[in-house]
Amino acid sequence: MKKISVIVVDDSALVRGLLAEIIDRQDDMRCIGAASDPLVAREMIRSLNPDVITLDVEMPRMDGLDFLGRLMRLRPMPVVMVSTLTERGAEVTLKALELGAVDFVAKPKIGIADGLRQLEHDIAEKIRTAARATVRRLIPGRADADGVTGIGPSAPAPSVAPIGRLSTEKIIFIGASTGGTEATREVLARLPADSPAVMITQHMPPGFTRSYAARLDALCRIRVAEARDGERLLPGHAYIAPGGFHLSVERSGANYLARVRDGEPVNRHKPSVEVLFESAARVVGPNALGVMLTGMGADGARAMKQMRDAGSWNIAQDEASCVVFGMPREAIAHGAAHEVLPVTQIAGRLIERLRSTAGQHTTRV
Repeated sequence: MKKISVIVVDDSALVRGLLAEIIDRQDDMRCIGAASDPLVAREMIRSLNPDVITLDVEMPRMDGLDFLGRLMRLRPMPVVMVSTLTERGAEVTLKALELGAVDFVAKPKIGIADGLRQLEHDIAEKIRTAARATVRRLIPGRADADGVTGIGPSAPAPSVAPIGRLSTEKIIFIGASTGGTEATREVLARLPADSPAVMITQHMPPGFTRSYAARLDALCRIRVAEARDGERLLPGHAYIAPGGFHLSVERSGANYLARVRDGEPVNRHKPSVEVLFESAARVVGPNALGVMLTGMGADGARAMKQMRDAGSWNIAQDEASCVVFGMPREAIAHGAAHEVLPVTQIAGRLIERLRSTAGQHTTRV
């Protein structure tokens, strides 16, 4: 089997060496080059034609984001960002995902050597996923048919008419992993201000979800924030599972509440889509609408089938618009999805479904 070829781009000789060691220890990949800055990397990419590159953000001679933007415009290829666990690192990483990076590794600020060694499994898995991912050419300033461009303060949300006469019983549940930051943005930016509450589990480590929620909040008509334990779920609001915690829904009288809990990983993830979707099936039932977006693995597939069995209406993202078709494919294979749609059509279909059932709700006893 052909090994995955990787070029490491980082201004730190220590990090370059550590990443190269980690890559070369894997049976299915090899480090074919290491560059100290993007200009050196550019020549390596031309001559060595790697399958994946790992890319640091803060480097001499050319900023990592500038290099990434040029790369995705001129020679799109799978990129895994190497970020720092800081607020600045989180913001830059989200911008990199917007520009087309497949995923990221969060390296610690101190104890980098031990920290990266402890992350060996995650680093290898992210490189494997990136090698199989669908990458697309970046076309700056080009909006799609609905007027949505990239994530960021300048990206306008498209005009969406209110749903009207909407039952507050309804809740939308979204699960996503690799590629999901942009896919979730595509869905949320198209929802009207009177959308039902939205609960989101996106596989993301601690320290990144707050910045992610803030970026989405600047783009959408609905309010977006990290979920807080015990808060009431309100229409026109989206709640994102904090990194490192599971998110679920609970009923208290006439209200739905968010539950944010620590605990063991489920399907190797924390937060886990399985935890959120299982609670949706158990607590919300026929008043739930489920959405499975791009991501590697099968997290949430079984619980999404439970949602359907409990009366939920479910949509899976189609393969053509996914960065990685793992999670939607597994949901479809489990018989969990009523429909399979491109990501740009999911919000519109949710709105149609909500309008067709406006004024109708089922009370769970």
